[in-house]
Amino acid sequence: MKKYISITTLSVLLVACGPTKPKVDNSAANNPIVTVLDLTGVDNDRVPVVINPGRFSEETVTYRLPKVVQGTYSVSNFGKYIDDFKALDYDGNTLSTEKIDINTWTIVNATKLDRIEYYVNDTYDTEKEGGIGKEVPFSPSGTNIEVNNFVLNLHGFIGYFDSLKNNQYVLDVSAPADFIRTSALQDNGSVTSDDGKTITSKYFAQRYFDITDNPMMYGNLDVQEFMVGDIKIVLSVYSPNNVHTAESLKQTIFDMMKGQKAYLGDINSTPRYDIYLYLSDGSEDAPKGFGALEHHTSTVVVLPEAMGKEQLDKSMTDVVAHEFFHIVTPLSVHSEDIHYFDYNKPTFSKHLWMYEGVTEYFAQHFQVYEGLIDPTEFYNVLMGKIDFSKRYNDAQSFTIMSENVLKEGYKENYANVYQKGALIGMCMDILMRKESNGKRSILSLMKELSAKYGKEKPFEDDNLIAEITEMTYPSVGEFLKTYVVGDVPINYDEFFSMVGLVNGKTEVETNYIFAGGQNIIFSGAPGKGIFFTDVALKNSFWKAQDIKANDVIKTVNGKELTLQNAQEVIGGMFTWQEGQDIEMTLERDGKPIEIKTKLTKAFATSKGLIEDETATKAKFDLRNVWLLHNY
Repeated sequence: MKKYISITTLSVLLVACGPTKPKVDNSAANNPIVTVLDLTGVDNDRVPVVINPGRFSEETVTYRLPKVVQGTYSVSNFGKYIDDFKALDYDGNTLSTEKIDINTWTIVNATKLDRIEYYVNDTYDTEKEGGIGKEVPFSPSGTNIEVNNFVLNLHGFIGYFDSLKNNQYVLDVSAPADFIRTSALQDNGSVTSDDGKTITSKYFAQRYFDITDNPMMYGNLDVQEFMVGDIKIVLSVYSPNNVHTAESLKQTIFDMMKGQKAYLGDINSTPRYDIYLYLSDGSEDAPKGFGALEHHTSTVVVLPEAMGKEQLDKSMTDVVAHEFFHIVTPLSVHSEDIHYFDYNKPTFSKHLWMYEGVTEYFAQHFQVYEGLIDPTEFYNVLMGKIDFSKRYNDAQSFTIMSENVLKEGYKENYANVYQKGALIGMCMDILMRKESNGKRSILSLMKELSAKYGKEKPFEDDNLIAEITEMTYPSVGEFLKTYVVGDVPINYDEFFSMVGLVNGKTEVETNYIFAGGQNIIFSGAPGKGIFFTDVALKNSFWKAQDIKANDVIKTVNGKELTLQNAQEVIGGMFTWQEGQDIEMTLERDGKPIEIKTKLTKAFATSKGLIEDETATKAKFDLRNVWLLHNY
């Protein structure tokens, strides 16, 4: 077990626990629910929580932790991380409770209820075991409890009463005085303990949604605050071994956000945006799910600490850009399923192609449009998405998959929203620019939808395709009907031809364990070991080292490579950087081969998009208006 700063009892947390509390109007949002988290009172890897809802008029009430949270499309069951759930009356006596499912408790004699108390386990610790139960929350939606860091995705700590989801919340978080703390939740000041060792930060949330929508991070953080135009960016970084800093990432985030603001133009944006970056050191209890989870004004990101700076910069640009673009959809354009989200019996919209797919398209397209990457790099991204999308069922209706995303036969294809979903956005973008002679785009359509609906007005799920068709062109409606609602695979060459692109041979930058999207290293039978495949000869770096197919890899930088440690050692090769010295011992036909060299940039020749020199001026002009902001 981890060691913690101090252990206290729940009794320290009790607030306003007398019988004089006002009666709650259960139909209104006037009486705040007082909630307390004590990070100095961690007991056996668990944070104590106290919920004080005020006085109930009902005899029985229901309290829940979320089964699913917004922005995720899988079951998390945060209730399974709750221990020692108690309901207490005003005299401190225990009231009768019943756990009716993994996330839900009922409390009887609720008119006597003073408070509930429980402990919360973190989710990161359970990822090594496959989780408590079948499902494990995606790491960026999960929680962390350790001596130097707390990832407070509050939906993992705080639940809701069925009758009080629209009530306000007052949240007190007590933590060691030397902790750095960041949160976009409304700050109502802080109180320091008499001995100066503890500071209690006070926050306010308008309703339960705001609890789930405003993560926090506490601990030994590195924080940078800076302005990008009129947006305040707060970048909070936890790097366990101090490999990366907020300062080292600041310029990358600044350039990215500046480009995004220019790309979005007149779409209203938040005055503040928080980025919480947890860098996993790969240890047993560290998170394993890399990526990010969006919120209205923030995102939580989990990535490997072992990444080199160039890799981390690129990952942060791709990942955080995607999450920030969610301010367009689904945060400003969304269906009733999202607007009236049920955390325990969720229904899902048909339009993941738009929420995740178009958002991912924006995250890639803005980079070429605003000059952060060149067109060839963008073409390679598109081809990579086409290749990756073929791993999924290319003949499955996207709207049907989306609506049934938690069910067998559909959930296996969810990840395709980031591949084919983005390509759907690309095709619509090209179509709209062609039909309008360059005056309209998928971005302008999303702006129009945002103006029509906005954060507080959901659209009707079944009507969206017809609305988009009416707002755009028959060709766009036919595309959606055929390739999104329908199950016909997209012929991407048809759309590339519109902008004067054709398939050809191209040289693509790669890493040191791939070539043309294929793994160059194979783990064979136990007696053979781990060896290079013939694909390695397509990687310019390894070809220059004169390696041969079937060369067995014995050691990497002095460490023996075995089937048991292959994931760790080969995984480390992902982080290799140009200019780094490496050593490797191979075995070829029973004889040792030594490689000692400095890493050079690796390339692979593969099928890719190239610009058609015979393209008409109309196609040339359409390509330029698609890719070049200043054209």
